[in-house]
Amino acid sequence: MKTRSIEKVVKPGTPHFVGDGFRVHNFIPGTSTMQRMDPFIMLDYNSKYNFPPTDKPKGVGVHPHRGFETVTIAYKGRVEHGDSAGGGGIIGEGDVQWMTAASGVLHKEFHETEWSKTGGEFQMVQLWVNLPAKDKMSPPKYQAIANAEMAKVQLPENIGEIEVIAGEYEGNKGPASTFSPVNMFNVRLKKEAKTQLTFPAHYTTSILPVEGSVRVNEVTDVLQDHFILFANDGDTFTIEALEDTIVLVLSGEPLNEPIAAYGPFVMNTQEELVKAFQDFNTGKFGYLED
Repeated sequence: MKTRSIEKVVKPGTPHFVGDGFRVHNFIPGTSTMQRMDPFIMLDYNSKYNFPPTDKPKGVGVHPHRGFETVTIAYKGRVEHGDSAGGGGIIGEGDVQWMTAASGVLHKEFHETEWSKTGGEFQMVQLWVNLPAKDKMSPPKYQAIANAEMAKVQLPENIGEIEVIAGEYEGNKGPASTFSPVNMFNVRLKKEAKTQLTFPAHYTTSILPVEGSVRVNEVTDVLQDHFILFANDGDTFTIEALEDTIVLVLSGEPLNEPIAAYGPFVMNTQEELVKAFQDFNTGKFGYLED
């Protein structure tokens, strides 16, 4: 096995609000193109932020999606959401919402009503995973993944555990169903613990420490909330916890297909984008009350 080198470490840029409920740093495509990060085409990270109590939940009103999947990972806070295909519910701390927009849905997401009344610390990741061309117009679907459903692999000598959301770690499969090979883990390590991860060299691989700082490949110290993109020059890397840490790990096989993206639509050609706007404007994405 060959060590996979770090291509770049990206500090969190100036945050911006999506709606009034998500204060995010954009890492994809803000600092790396969709083509480079394929199949991961968008990553917004709501680092820890304290929202004051309110009787009117903050969030994002009705908006469309077509051609990909949205994955919301909740670390702090609670989100209530729904879509025009009938999916929806509440994402609690530790849970994941995996929505396959595919042929098209309308979607809305807000801070959960009861959580909003008390407010508090809020921390989330929203990731867009591209769909293969053959699946882009498949029916929408929804996966509510409770934390209890995730495979939890205890590491040797009680140094931590790996939560498998999607993909596989040492024979332990995550509950998420995917259209192409995608690995998505939360690696939880105690201070000074170290673990090694291995993925095929051609997979697009990155990590994001959402809690605590880490040392990567025994030489590079990376602070919390910084995004690390690995080069495609090896298959293995190490993470060492400089304090108690939680690290989001993403590794997926590139689709290597054309990407045509505009706003909430990600297709393969400009013609398909035009059709997506036409279908949205003529009500073919269904109806969802704001």
